[in-house]
Amino acid sequence: MRTLVIGSGGREHALVYGLSLDPSVSEVHAAPGNAGIAELATCHPLSVTSAEDTVALAKDIGAELVVIGPEVPLVAGVSDALRAAGFAVFGPSQAAAALEGSKAFAKEVMAAAGVPTARAQQLLPGDEDVDAALDNFGPTYVVKDDGLAGGKGVVVTADRDAARAHAEAVLAAGNPVLLESFLDGPEVSLFCLVDHGTVVPLLPAQDHKRAYDNDEGPNTGGMGAYTPLPWLPAGGVERIVAEIAEPVAAEMVRRGTPYQGLLYVGAAWGAEGPQVVEFNARFGDPETQAVLMLLESPLGEVLGAVARGTLAEQPPLRWRDGYAATVVVAAENYPAAPRTGDAITGEGLSEPTAVLHAGTARDDAGRLVSAGGRVLCAMGAADTLADALAQAYENADAISLDGSFTRRDIGARAVAGDITV
Repeated sequence: MRTLVIGSGGREHALVYGLSLDPSVSEVHAAPGNAGIAELATCHPLSVTSAEDTVALAKDIGAELVVIGPEVPLVAGVSDALRAAGFAVFGPSQAAAALEGSKAFAKEVMAAAGVPTARAQQLLPGDEDVDAALDNFGPTYVVKDDGLAGGKGVVVTADRDAARAHAEAVLAAGNPVLLESFLDGPEVSLFCLVDHGTVVPLLPAQDHKRAYDNDEGPNTGGMGAYTPLPWLPAGGVERIVAEIAEPVAAEMVRRGTPYQGLLYVGAAWGAEGPQVVEFNARFGDPETQAVLMLLESPLGEVLGAVARGTLAEQPPLRWRDGYAATVVVAAENYPAAPRTGDAITGEGLSEPTAVLHAGTARDDAGRLVSAGGRVLCAMGAADTLADALAQAYENADAISLDGSFTRRDIGARAVAGDITV
């Protein structure tokens, strides 16, 4: 099976590596890829939002499965164009991807499906009285850009002035804003394979969004993750599937826009159980890097079954015992204006079990250099979470990138037993 992976980050490197291990996969192509992906796949230049160019590339290489990594091409309708051209595609339609593309639409679907989530109010460009809307929320304010923002369009703050400023900035840019009530409790990232009404969960994970230790600093695309969750109650995954993923999948079928791809459920587990914080229409980054490290089932067969509508016929997923973790090595000044073009050296850079590439490239001299904000994902897997994290940090510390930084507390509260539900 010839596969084509669309995207260029750490998530896509993890997908490419997983596909390269599948005996049923004969060729792996990626577009545009990165320096690490290029060691495992044939990379092609591509504007990922161009449906025409993506279809042309898939035809040129004779792709038998196209896996779309990022959200932007999904929301742009690239998956629809590929399906119309006869390709098997892992990734929902443009209409279904609106679960991520519009937070207001996701709220509408959840209300219809009876799915628990935060109370919300939408503000549109031209709405004048942000303060009056903020009066309905707090003392912790949650202010979200209603569109795509790469995981960085959310402000969670007790500072009303900061909440107002973010809302006004988003509105001034011509985008809607969603104000939400704050959901207390630890967050769970649960990836679910969805094929119409069939839902198959992967391992639960936890992401760390804030840039710095102790959950300080701005929101980022994610600074590290671990899986599974030692603090999640028994039956927790099944409850998220039954109370959230399956009702949403059924509602999308009822609307005539069935979901076919990866549904990311971000849920806060509070006193009343899981409530939805957000949906993503694709694998989350960096949780994917950790979750796929423990998957034993052939990745190509799994993703292909979703793409071809045969997920219900597949055997149960197989997983390795133990834990996996990833720690992001970020560029100086990430997430505001990350510095790029710096040389990267160190150990493990060509070993996907040690380091996955996110924002990397080769310069004219062939040197490995930084090319994005999240540059590398250091990996670890072991029998215990503590050992998996220690291995990930050991791999991170073996990398040299001028000005880079990592969070030093990924998974620390879980190891210490400080997370309770």
